[in-house]
Amino acid sequence: MYLTGKTAIITGGGRGIGRGIALALAARGCNVAVNYARKRSEAEQTAAQLEALGVKAAVIKANVGKEEEVKRLVDEAAAQLGGVDIFVGNAASGVLKPVMEVDAKAWEWSMNINARSILLGAQAAAPYMRRSGWGRILSITSIGGRRVFPDYGAVGVSKAAIEAVTRYLAAELAPEGIIANCISPGVVITGALDFFPNRDSMIRNAETRTPAGRLVTPEDVGKVAAWLCSDDAAMIVGQVIEVDGGYSLVVD
Repeated sequence: MYLTGKTAIITGGGRGIGRGIALALAARGCNVAVNYARKRSEAEQTAAQLEALGVKAAVIKANVGKEEEVKRLVDEAAAQLGGVDIFVGNAASGVLKPVMEVDAKAWEWSMNINARSILLGAQAAAPYMRRSGWGRILSITSIGGRRVFPDYGAVGVSKAAIEAVTRYLAAELAPEGIIANCISPGVVITGALDFFPNRDSMIRNAETRTPAGRLVTPEDVGKVAAWLCSDDAAMIVGQVIEVDGGYSLVVD
């Protein structure tokens, strides 16, 4: 198992895509720190699944929208699991409303949770990665960072920022053996969709438009994340990897 002995932090790792990534890394021997903000029970359930795969798991509460809590998350994960080799910025939130109605509070919340947390996480985790000359930083973006969707303005801009900051991290850190990339999943049925008023029509539209004939699952995303952490993917640097079954290829 090519990640045996490695340690990962996954923000928002207790459910949905975060859980899918956590399980995929653990299946390849990686110890995992599962971060959560509110729902500890889900994080503990995920941790139990990870430990059943024979790896160590830690459950750490932290609001990644706050600088001091991101730093504490990384340091606690390193203390409990022996280091930090992989940082996955998966936590996502945001305010869904027309862009002309986005106020400063909604803007800052969306940007801080989604984008700034990745920068802060990378800055906190990089010193641990430098000790071994190896590291991986993964961020989760969406097609909304490149295309326009109703009421997605603040979140969409934060997703675009995720992609940009990942490119800058990649360029600066790759010479040190620390590789950064983005994953852009298609429509994945998770609890996050419950916040969209048009949830059901979104799912129906995605099912119709996806050439692969089915929606992407958290497990699909996890497999790609695990591969990007492998040395086989070491020359993929600063890229946005679409994992959407071809959804983004189809023009409305």
